[in-house]
Amino acid sequence: MNHTLVTHSILRWAVLLFGVLAVLAALSATFSKRPYRNSDNKLSLFFMIACDLQLLLGLVLYFTGMWFEKVKAGMGAVMKDPSERFFAVEHALMMIIAWLLVHIGRSMAKRADTDAQKHKRTLIYFGIALVIILAMIPWPFRAPGIARPWFPQF
Repeated sequence: MNHTLVTHSILRWAVLLFGVLAVLAALSATFSKRPYRNSDNKLSLFFMIACDLQLLLGLVLYFTGMWFEKVKAGMGAVMKDPSERFFAVEHALMMIIAWLLVHIGRSMAKRADTDAQKHKRTLIYFGIALVIILAMIPWPFRAPGIARPWFPQF
């Protein structure tokens, strides 16, 4: 059993939980025009930390597993197989983009002059990142070869 993969699979739920909560809080605050609170800052920090841990585990899986070896062996073969392309290229690249958006969004929100700008920037950057994350998770209903169970099998 690959414990890193199991941890990576479980940690996605923390990423999704904190991401959804941060986006909903920013959405609610944007419409209600409430001040930016310490809880908003902590929620965005927890989302960022969960994404950081997830990226770290993902990079360990990528570079110690078969995906990097397949890419080194020949990108042409990887690109022809939809499941190999998904994990070796699409999943990895888009999750890194989502991670960047979370970091940029948090930084942009911290630098904003007004509370309204903080909430809007959080909503925009975290919202786009969350959509990418949701689209790139290998959900059980995805195509064969890509689909993974809701929870890892122990």
